[in-house]
Amino acid sequence: MQPNSTLILTAPPAHSRAALRFGLPMAHAAYRVGGGPHLFRANMPISVRGGLMALDCVGFDGRGEAGPFCQEVLRECSARGYDGILCDFEGRPLPLLADIVHTLAGLTQKRGWPLFVPEAYGGYAPSAKVLISSALSGGSLAQRLRDATETYGAGRVVLAVERVAEDFYLPSPTGQGHPLTRTELAQMMEERNPSVFFSSELCAHYFTYMSKENGAHFVLFDDAGSIRKKLHVANSLGIRQAVLSYPQVEDLLEDILNRQ
Repeated sequence: MQPNSTLILTAPPAHSRAALRFGLPMAHAAYRVGGGPHLFRANMPISVRGGLMALDCVGFDGRGEAGPFCQEVLRECSARGYDGILCDFEGRPLPLLADIVHTLAGLTQKRGWPLFVPEAYGGYAPSAKVLISSALSGGSLAQRLRDATETYGAGRVVLAVERVAEDFYLPSPTGQGHPLTRTELAQMMEERNPSVFFSSELCAHYFTYMSKENGAHFVLFDDAGSIRKKLHVANSLGIRQAVLSYPQVEDLLEDILNRQ
């Protein structure tokens, strides 16, 4: 990314101190939409202040009212000195979460704070930044981002970098692979010593292998170089912000930043 671009790290409390040493804006992944709804909090060091609140919805039942919950969110932001909110909501949109996003959009806009929302919620908050995942199993990342900028405008689009490491059966009718841990990927590459190629469309590395048990496989994975390429593609389309999960890239981050 260019010097005027912004990389934002998301990090849970256990990784906060390690992530802060890079001097990047940070979204604290310590919050959840809980039953009620109420704001559930993980324990965080008292000394951690500033940055953004990162809010997920794991296990939320979708019932309640948006207004009181959003006030809880604002009180916590005030107490911690946060000046932005990142909604990490997965799955199909829930009506109450859409209401929460819509309400937070108005509240954050009044304060001049950024609000980041997944693409599924982009239509509920015209002022919000829209997170577009970098993870693809087919197609083209550049085209994916180009389509998003045409829909939302480049100023609203934010690249959500997801480090890929997946093993796909060939053919792969669902486009879903088996996730690999870093250790599993390293062991596989050491045992098979494959010829590794780079897909400029997916901005990721890949190799293939044959298994006696279940035939042909296709392995797609990222390293620091492929993540830099994703950031470059986004920047070339006028997308000036990207979000990275610190636990996903902690072993690569120094390399990513030093070669920007």
